[in-house]
Amino acid sequence: MVETLAPQVGFEYTISVLPITVAALMTPKWIAGKLSIEPQATSLLLPGYCQGDTTPLAELAGDRRIEFGPRDLRQLPQHFGQRPQPDDYGAHGIEILAEINNCPRLTLEEILTIARRYAEDGADVIDLGCDPEGPWGGVADVVRAVKDLGLRVSIDSLDPREIAPAVAAGAELVLSVNSSNREAAVDWGATVVAVPDDPKTLAGLDQTVDFLASRGVPLRIDPILEPIGFGFAASLQRYFATRDRYPDAEMMMGIGNLTELTDVDSAGVNVLLLAICQELGIRSVLTTEVINWARSSVRECDIARRMVHHAVTQGVLPKHIERRLLTLRGERVAEPTVEELDRLAQHIKDNNYRIFVQDGLVHLVASDLHLANADPFVLMKQLMVSGPDGSLPANLDASHAFYLGYEMHKALTAITLDKQYQQDEALDWGHLTREEQRHYLKTRPAKKSNDV
Repeated sequence: MVETLAPQVGFEYTISVLPITVAALMTPKWIAGKLSIEPQATSLLLPGYCQGDTTPLAELAGDRRIEFGPRDLRQLPQHFGQRPQPDDYGAHGIEILAEINNCPRLTLEEILTIARRYAEDGADVIDLGCDPEGPWGGVADVVRAVKDLGLRVSIDSLDPREIAPAVAAGAELVLSVNSSNREAAVDWGATVVAVPDDPKTLAGLDQTVDFLASRGVPLRIDPILEPIGFGFAASLQRYFATRDRYPDAEMMMGIGNLTELTDVDSAGVNVLLLAICQELGIRSVLTTEVINWARSSVRECDIARRMVHHAVTQGVLPKHIERRLLTLRGERVAEPTVEELDRLAQHIKDNNYRIFVQDGLVHLVASDLHLANADPFVLMKQLMVSGPDGSLPANLDASHAFYLGYEMHKALTAITLDKQYQQDEALDWGHLTREEQRHYLKTRPAKKSNDV
């Protein structure tokens, strides 16, 4: 790995092999007593699993830089900046409106809790969704409460009886306006979203746009995205046609009609729809998180808008620049060969268990031990008779059994979803990853069966 990397990055190196087989058991103090540094070295790179204060190494290192590398050796190219994220990455031009549905049915505290979460996930505007039965008598109080959190607010209603008090309380945007309420919109003093009376034909849209524009009402246009099976492709075409007819107009797309109404994880759908918006100059989207498979849509849109902005403005593929939306499968999977695992079992001297994934099997490796099976339960049965004369290994106590079960289940999940498995590391679920503490268990003498 280093031999290939060094000429690419431009450095010379020496590798010091210390008398220990588990990097996680190293400490800077222990290393200081074992290491000699070449005089020409300018920096010292320690294994990522090594932990602790580097002060004991300072006298040995002198003015050389001391740093920790990655925990996985295969990540050395990234550590040396071989695939850095572009310096200008992160800019975006699409505003996210996050709708809280059926607000009249929720308590104020429930609404504020959702609003805070949406804002933390990247929403620019909190959209308060009203019920068609209307009018909602408490709308003004809720608008003020959400604004008191420092958040921007829009109101999703066609009923002027709840729109008027909402904008008076501080709502800056009204969804939606057509021929039924456009006359009232003149007095609201808010930006409005103009929609057609009939989405399938765009009937009434031009008249509403002309009416609002002639009276100085600021507006955005939303031709309405239809669900799959109800004219989805045709509705996409209407966005293109509307952009051609109004090349300079602000536009919006309500993307929830796809993410909420399609049995598919929402991340990929959000990326595609925001890519369309980016290329068409549609600068706001409306999303929500009602259905379970779309419960992270706001965060997905926040990530996606940055990725598509970079791709479109820089003229590059949206590939290998943003990993956080790779939640199901891994970006790449690197596995050791069976021969490498056999050699490892022959050369290591301790009985600490190493777990690997290779060719659809979970592998368990220790000194002179290499077991493999697709079923962790079978693998555990094999391990339980791997001691002398088919006995239980001395170090397989309750704690180790629990640890191995936990790690082998992670390994099996990685096999199932083609993810990278690295022992003692959280599986990578993109922006959904839950970091975990390292639970590596050091070999210790056997204890009584009831001592956990």
